[in-house]
Amino acid sequence: MGRLLEVKGLETRFFTQDGVVHAVNGISYTLDEGETLAIVGESGCGKSVGVMSLLRLIPQPPGKITGGEVWFDGKDLLKMSDDEIRQVRGNRIAMVFQDPMTSLNPVLTIGFQLSEALMLHMGMDKAAARKRSVELLEMVGIPQAASRLDDYPHQFSGGMRQRVMIAMGLSCNPQLLIADEPTTALDVTIQAQITDLVKRLRNEIGMAIIWITHDLGVVAGLAHRVIVMYAGFVVEEADVKELYGNPRHPYTIGLLGSLPRLDEARAHRLTSIEGLPPDLIDLPKGCPFYARCRYRIERCAAENPRLEPVGPRHRIACWVDVTKYQQTGRRPAAEVVQ
Repeated sequence: MGRLLEVKGLETRFFTQDGVVHAVNGISYTLDEGETLAIVGESGCGKSVGVMSLLRLIPQPPGKITGGEVWFDGKDLLKMSDDEIRQVRGNRIAMVFQDPMTSLNPVLTIGFQLSEALMLHMGMDKAAARKRSVELLEMVGIPQAASRLDDYPHQFSGGMRQRVMIAMGLSCNPQLLIADEPTTALDVTIQAQITDLVKRLRNEIGMAIIWITHDLGVVAGLAHRVIVMYAGFVVEEADVKELYGNPRHPYTIGLLGSLPRLDEARAHRLTSIEGLPPDLIDLPKGCPFYARCRYRIERCAAENPRLEPVGPRHRIACWVDVTKYQQTGRRPAAEVVQ
C-alpha cells in the first residue's frame, strides 16, 4: 500500500472577541491507501476542526489555518487554488457529516442532491446520474431505491438519511472518505448497521477512511490505527490492538477505563477523569493534560512533551512511563506534584 495522505504540523486558530482559540496545535499523521484511521477524543479536542482543515472547510473569518502542510497524492491541499480544492472535495476526498438533517437540503429531493455531484464531477447527463443514484441507494441498503429518489429528506428516518449521506460520499468513488461522528445521533442498533455498512463498502471499494468519534467502542472493530487527541494535540497514536491492549498515555488509559465492559465482573467500577479540559484560549505552558493527570511530575507543568515512539508504530506525548505504576496503582511518589 502506498502513502495517500500526510499531515505535517497542522495548526488552526479561531480569532474571536475573547481571544485566539488554539483549536488544532501542530498535529501530524499519515494515512495509507485502503487504511482506516480513527481519531478519538472528547468534544472540543479538535477532531472535527482538524479534518475540516484538510479540505479547507474552516469558516474564514474567524478561523484560519496558520501552519502546516497536507500532502494528498503528491500535492499540498493547503496551497491549492479555490478551483483546484473544489475538484478534490466530494470527488477524490468525500466527507460524511455528523447530522444528516442539517447536511441535506430540506427543499431539494434526494435524487437531485445525489445527481448534482455526479453531473459536476463525473460529467454524467441527467439520465445517467439518476440511474447511478438508484445504484448508490441500493448499495447502502435503502429499499425500493428507485421510488425514493423523488422523496425529500424529511420523509427518511435518521438512519436512512445517514445512509443517503454515505451514498453521496461514495458517489464519485473517492480515494478517501472522512466520516465525522456519523453515528452520534442514531440509536445503538442503527449505529451498528451504519458501521457494518461502512466496513463492507470499504472492503468492496478499497477506499481509505478517517473515522472521527468520541466512542471508543465503535473504533475497536472498524479501525486499523487510532489517534487520540486532547486540547488540539495528538497525545497517542498506535495500531488498534496495541492501543486497547497496551495504552501508554494517562488520558487514553482514562478513556478506556470509562468504557463499560462485558468481560469483567459486575463489581468493577468505571473510572472517571476528574476536572475539565484546558481553556483553548489560554493553554497551559506544559502538558495540556497536566491538571487532570494522576501521574504528573514537575516537568509536565513546564514543558509540553513531543510525540515519541514507545514501540513499533506506537507513539505517545508523555514524560512519565505509566507502565511502572499501573500494576501497583501507585503514582511516581518521589516526583509527584500535589
